[in-house]
Amino acid sequence: MDPCPFVRLTVGNLALKIPVASKPARSVVHPSSSPCFCKIKLKNFSLQTALVPYIPPENTQFPEGNPQTLAASFHLSKSDLDRLTGKSSFFASSKKPELKISIYNGRRGTTCGVNSGRLLGKISVPLDLTGTESRTVLFHNGWINVGKVKSSSSAQFHLNVKSEPDPRFVFQFDREPECSPQVFQIQGSIRQPVFTCKFSFNQRSRSLPCEQSGARGWLSSFGSERERPGKERKGWSITVHDLSGSPVATASMVTPFVASPGSDRVSRSNPGSWLILRPGDGTWKPWGRLEAWRERGSTDGLGYRFELIPDSAPAGSGILLAESTLSCSRGGKFVIDLNNRNGTAPANGRSTPSSATSPVCSPRGSGDFGYGLWPYCMYRGFVMSASVEGEGTGGKCSRKPTVEISVQHVNCTEDAAAFVALSAAIDLSMDACRLFSHKLRKELCPPQDLLT
Repeated sequence: MDPCPFVRLTVGNLALKIPVASKPARSVVHPSSSPCFCKIKLKNFSLQTALVPYIPPENTQFPEGNPQTLAASFHLSKSDLDRLTGKSSFFASSKKPELKISIYNGRRGTTCGVNSGRLLGKISVPLDLTGTESRTVLFHNGWINVGKVKSSSSAQFHLNVKSEPDPRFVFQFDREPECSPQVFQIQGSIRQPVFTCKFSFNQRSRSLPCEQSGARGWLSSFGSERERPGKERKGWSITVHDLSGSPVATASMVTPFVASPGSDRVSRSNPGSWLILRPGDGTWKPWGRLEAWRERGSTDGLGYRFELIPDSAPAGSGILLAESTLSCSRGGKFVIDLNNRNGTAPANGRSTPSSATSPVCSPRGSGDFGYGLWPYCMYRGFVMSASVEGEGTGGKCSRKPTVEISVQHVNCTEDAAAFVALSAAIDLSMDACRLFSHKLRKELCPPQDLLT
């Protein structure tokens, strides 16, 4: 089945240039001595913010090699494109969409409920998104005057705005992972079954479908060898099978999710973890490791950290691909996006911010933001995203996690299955990190616990 069309809209290479007034007002702080930032908005998408570096006014060109990073990105599905281009019958409009940017002087954030920054000006970039599913389009690259009237004292803002086709395979569980669901590939209104999942409880949190020495060596590095006292959730496992019944990926809980002393939550200092494995050479080979915990304070989020485990990497080591927090009440999207400026989830109106830093090459003035090329890593750009339901959605077996995977990262069935197993693990981590004062649904409780 063909992939679904997606478009990635990026904004980068930001810079601000403001002439120095001959008689500056005493009350005004010039941007060269105060930080600047901007707010980037696309209709019906989440607002994004980015720092804006100041460039001396005598510079006439954007400096090549200036260490800039991607400022914002918007991931547009087919329905998003139809809505923005007026093709949707529900959102028909002849007006072309615009990217709106507000530029501020001062620090980001609010003080006593009031925005801290001082508005310097606003700009907009018109977007003709017709046909962007099949071709790259450069909407703007260069300087633009801030304000309606051009004069020698006008501020200038540099930016690069472009779109690129970003096709993805889309998969959806027909039930919650703990209900041993089927997984369908989605394209528009077409649904085709591709995988089945089997949720189970292991006698030990370290057991796997295959107990060859290679897999056990990795478990010794990542998992716990002893049973931990107190409140804990352990031994969960979910195996992904192809339609012939052969196992093609598995996610196994290798470190129990244990309540920290004196509390009923899994702490960041002692997270639970999953090992994602793929079959190879007659055994299970580790592919990735997922850690999860529950954040304290007003955040009350599911914290997570995902590391890739390359074949050639020494045991116990990994490459950080994602680290973020999802709202425990509302849920959100687990995202691996190596093009993003700081590992944040892309703005699609359904994502939550991240705190990770992904290694990426510095962009150039042409708007080519580069990719993260470091030892062992074969992934570039957008990799995958998975929807995660929050606790506020209720306890019924009604959520259906959706997984989006970039076409460039799927070469075989096992590639897709590994991401499906990872999405199941992050979804189950929301339950594993539920406060221990709350009961889990019966599908997540071992049979012996149901008898007590």
